[in-house]
Amino acid sequence: MNGEHKITSSHRDRTALIYLRQSSMAQVREHTESTRSQYALAGKAAALGWARSDIEVIDTDLGISGKWGVAREGFTELVTRVCSGDVGAIFGIEITRLARSNADVARLAEFARITGTLLIDPDGVYDPADVNDRVLLGFKGTMGEMELHVMAQRLHANKRAAAERGELRTPLPVGLVHDDAGDIVIDPDAEVQAAIRDLFAAFTACGSAYGVVAAFAGRRFPLRAYGGAWAGQLRWGKLTHARVLGVLKNPCYAGAYVHGRYSSRRSVEPDGTVHTTLVEQPRAEWPVLIKDHHEGYLTWAGYLANEARLAANRTNAGARPPREGSALCQGIIVCGSCGKPMRTNYHTDQRPAYECSSRADRLTTPTCRSVAAATVDDAVAGVLLDALTPEQVALALSAADEVTGRHQRISRAAELAVERARYDADRAERAFCACEPENRLVARSLEARWEARLASLAAAEQALEAASGSLPPLPGRAELEKLAADLPALWHAPATSSKDRKRLLRTLIADVTLLPEPDQAKVRIGIRWHTGATDELCVARAMHPGTAKRSPSPAVEMVRQLGPVTPAAELAEQLNAAGLSTGNGRPFDVKAVQWIRHAYRIPAPPAYADGEVSVTEAARRLGCSTTVIYHWIHTGQLTARRGSAGRLCIPWNDQVQASCRELIAQPARLGRAARPRTLPAPLSPAADGEVSVTEAAYQLGCSIHVIYYWIDTGKLAARRSQGGRLCIPWNDQVQAECRARIELSGHLNPAARKTKPRRRH
Repeated sequence: MNGEHKITSSHRDRTALIYLRQSSMAQVREHTESTRSQYALAGKAAALGWARSDIEVIDTDLGISGKWGVAREGFTELVTRVCSGDVGAIFGIEITRLARSNADVARLAEFARITGTLLIDPDGVYDPADVNDRVLLGFKGTMGEMELHVMAQRLHANKRAAAERGELRTPLPVGLVHDDAGDIVIDPDAEVQAAIRDLFAAFTACGSAYGVVAAFAGRRFPLRAYGGAWAGQLRWGKLTHARVLGVLKNPCYAGAYVHGRYSSRRSVEPDGTVHTTLVEQPRAEWPVLIKDHHEGYLTWAGYLANEARLAANRTNAGARPPREGSALCQGIIVCGSCGKPMRTNYHTDQRPAYECSSRADRLTTPTCRSVAAATVDDAVAGVLLDALTPEQVALALSAADEVTGRHQRISRAAELAVERARYDADRAERAFCACEPENRLVARSLEARWEARLASLAAAEQALEAASGSLPPLPGRAELEKLAADLPALWHAPATSSKDRKRLLRTLIADVTLLPEPDQAKVRIGIRWHTGATDELCVARAMHPGTAKRSPSPAVEMVRQLGPVTPAAELAEQLNAAGLSTGNGRPFDVKAVQWIRHAYRIPAPPAYADGEVSVTEAARRLGCSTTVIYHWIHTGQLTARRGSAGRLCIPWNDQVQASCRELIAQPARLGRAARPRTLPAPLSPAADGEVSVTEAAYQLGCSIHVIYYWIDTGKLAARRSQGGRLCIPWNDQVQAECRARIELSGHLNPAARKTKPRRRH
């Protein structure tokens, strides 16, 4: 072996490393002779004097490429062992097999020079410490890297040439297959075809990828496996959001052949690790794009329309697509005071409202407003439908004709430019072909001119394609007229969803702005159309349902004036006679009058006239049971009338009291329950101006449960005395308020309502 004399005992005393590497697993499986030859280097090391125990094999890089940036565990271990100084020689089938990158080979050679490590391959022994060997190693490393570059360039050029003809076979998405002749055709499986077509139909209907996933819930979707044991087989699974995006963004479904849609990019981590990722290229940078190459599931215009709808759904890019919910201007309404978008909030009763988003950051201005969505939506929808008058439709059709003519002029100019560039290229080609091949002085100039003309032709064709692809197809005049005639009916149709109305609105209106308005009862709305025109309108705010049903002010004022001295029934008759009605539009009755008294705290007239007492008061004065009083009234022995709220009012004077005592003096005529009894005296108040619960009930003619209910709910003030009794501050105003509450006894719970006299059987 050349240079065997360079091996010394110091090298043999250290470890000999056998480094194995092959670029791919296919080479490992198919080129077994190369693998066997590399393992045989262990015998070569033993023949050169290394002990078997000092020979180690590093084969963890079999099937891994040696180009720069690829993580190789075996090569990393090799460099680490060399730097430690315990390696005497490195054996390899070829010095370029250590690495395909000249930088990696040079780095390893530098470490080997410092530690005195030899590099050995079948060509000889190389000592990196020798300048001649180091130059030779660098040259072989450069040649190995250049060889890899030339091979890759040749392969890529062949692939690009085949791709430009549309003949390079690449894995096809599910729904498309190669036939026996190698052409791309639609999958003959009817179930696969139906799944793909239904996916595009669902996206056309709902307009979002997640909507397609929801439409395919409980339904399986096909998948064509590539590589591995399942290569080429059709499998079925659940449709995911990523699969939907992959199908919608794949131009192959539109009958287009694309090459170079993705490119690889490398990035270096702080620790030196190199990562390679695939990045999707813009359409203008695709190297090969052949439209109408094969039969597809949709047209190229449909593919562009789907791409535009997906871009309009990207909220992280500033888009505001239509969402579910009844708020019509959701996503396109802006606060005109602070400039921030307005959020849509749905209250508990599902009434949406637009609120300035500055509230969350506490950055609202004095003129920032929130408004019920119905107020803005009704006004904007009315403006939209009013714009579709015959005159406006005629203007729109004229504008459409003008835009169509502009599109045709742009396309025509690009077509003429392509025609001129093609003529110049053909002329340059004819001049080059007419030149004698031996006259290289002239041929070189003509060839360069031809290449320049071809480059100009390619640029003109690309400009024509960009002009044609960037302009969306315009609807025909008949379609516009039909849409304008059917839009009002379509808008109000019950089958039209809120999401569809939002889409119709956004076809004409760009955004809506809530402008500052000093009058709190009004809303000023600014509308910007897609044409650039603007409109401004001012509408009244929608009244809250509770406010709308509130009793009219004249009725409240009349109750306030006459209520303290007029019974509820008479007051209701006077209100109806004055032509007034409740907030619901119904005539006034006793309950309606009582509710106004309760809501506005208007006192009711006294329940008893002068010289009248209640049943309880009469029983207290006579020292008998209330049952006795009710018995006398029922039998006609005592006169009484029904007052307000159905109370019994007894005319009382000394003569009536004397007659009642005479009746009491005849106990044999009374039942046991009606015999006289002695009532306990009311408890003395703890202080002047205070009464007990019982005394308050006596004076109001109600149950003590009512008093306790008012105290528990905070409607009546009371304090605890030293003996634990409840002491109630009492005066004429408190008594009047309590009587007003009794008039509305219907709002009390059953346990706290007034007691009623028991019927006699």
